[in-house]
Amino acid sequence: MLRSKRQRISDDDPLARAMEPPPGETFEERQRRLAAEQEAKRVSDAIDEELNRQRISEKKGPKAIKILLLGQSESGKSTTLKNFQLMNSPKAFRSERASWRAVIQLNVVQSIHAILDLMSKAHSSVHIASTSSHPPPTSSSSHSTNRLSASHKDYPPITTEHLKLKMRLGPLLQVEAALVKKLLPYGHVQLSGLANPAQSFPIQQEISVNSSAGWKGTFSRLIGRDSCDSSDLIDWSNPDDPGVVLNACAEDMKRLWADPIVKKMMEIEKMRPEEMAGFFLDALDRVTSLHYSPTDDDILRARLKTLGVSEHRFSMKTGPLGSPMSHDWRVFDVGGQRSLRAAWVPYFDDMNAIIFLAPISCFDQVLQEDPTVNRLADSFLLWKSIVSNPLLKKTDLVLFLNKCDILRAKLASGIRLADYIVSYGSRPNDFESASVYLRKKFAVLLKDHSPDRQLYCHFTSVTDTKSTTLILENVQDLLVRDNLKRSALV
Repeated sequence: MLRSKRQRISDDDPLARAMEPPPGETFEERQRRLAAEQEAKRVSDAIDEELNRQRISEKKGPKAIKILLLGQSESGKSTTLKNFQLMNSPKAFRSERASWRAVIQLNVVQSIHAILDLMSKAHSSVHIASTSSHPPPTSSSSHSTNRLSASHKDYPPITTEHLKLKMRLGPLLQVEAALVKKLLPYGHVQLSGLANPAQSFPIQQEISVNSSAGWKGTFSRLIGRDSCDSSDLIDWSNPDDPGVVLNACAEDMKRLWADPIVKKMMEIEKMRPEEMAGFFLDALDRVTSLHYSPTDDDILRARLKTLGVSEHRFSMKTGPLGSPMSHDWRVFDVGGQRSLRAAWVPYFDDMNAIIFLAPISCFDQVLQEDPTVNRLADSFLLWKSIVSNPLLKKTDLVLFLNKCDILRAKLASGIRLADYIVSYGSRPNDFESASVYLRKKFAVLLKDHSPDRQLYCHFTSVTDTKSTTLILENVQDLLVRDNLKRSALV
């Protein structure tokens, strides 16, 4: 009776069933199992002890300085985080060269893919326009012709040479599919290769990786070695290296990028890839070479959309006045997509500073998530919500008016700020006037919604390593001094 009761308890309790010895276990097998369980417990206890030791150490030692990077998607947050890594953990930053080499290869292929998508769109548009130029005289066809004329763009004609060029670039699809397959977790839709490159290319969509998914290790395995600090450690003889195909297609990629008809199509479509992160088409000779190894600047410019929160920890050797305080720094990068902004609030607690990045070059662009919203107007609204948030009343705010290099080039090319920001009026369309005006706009929002705060504002191009390093050093110094003041040490 007792045995049957115990049997029922064991049958009802999955944990008890899992802990039962295997049926028919021999004495030697039992000894090995018990030894393995004892070793697993020892490791688990050691991990718990280390975590407890770290918690005690953090309580006794100086409190970490925490920085939160905020801004809309593609504002430069990930690049700023990489600058922090390069400044404070250069060995770790450079140990990831092989991983970033693969990301840059993916950036190159996807830039070419976007142009080929545009060629297909233009070719289809011209074909539809030609077949619809003399429609049958029916009421329904006249309505469709009116709709076509309203949406049709006057693309230049695609020649036979363009179609041949597109076919020769077909192998890049297989490279893209291989890189994406290695990057994305199971269950995501993969880009499929084409048996016939003359067919339409599949529509390109930007891929995203979770910041905790360990994608850097995945790319290292793709390349064949662990992440490396120098080009000598990359397995150049690996026949599956994507660089082999990129090198073979290099001349055709350069021909496509330099083609005047392609340039005209991009101008009509207002497609300016050179303004986006992950642009390397002006450096194809270098990045498609068989022995290509990324530079620090290449890694800063590389584009990989991340979801979730990326955290970087580092220690400063000395602080102002030789203070030993706050050597432990933590920088958090959270996603800027509209759907992810609700996840910002839990990180507002106990933050020393927020670096808010506003890409002021985006005055002529709209949000990818909502084409009715201007990107610069969205940055104004985001800044207003941050400065007026009561949870951030005691948090230092540092404003980075970012992508100044692109803004300068846009204004010089004749794109008028006043056409998109009506309040700019008849002010000169140059960088000096525009930058002063935009700074005042952000400053007024701060004064109206948080009048007791001082404005810490920097004009930045975070892909410029030297200038950004100086700015971040000033920010670090500012935050350490503020921490010391709060502790009544200065």
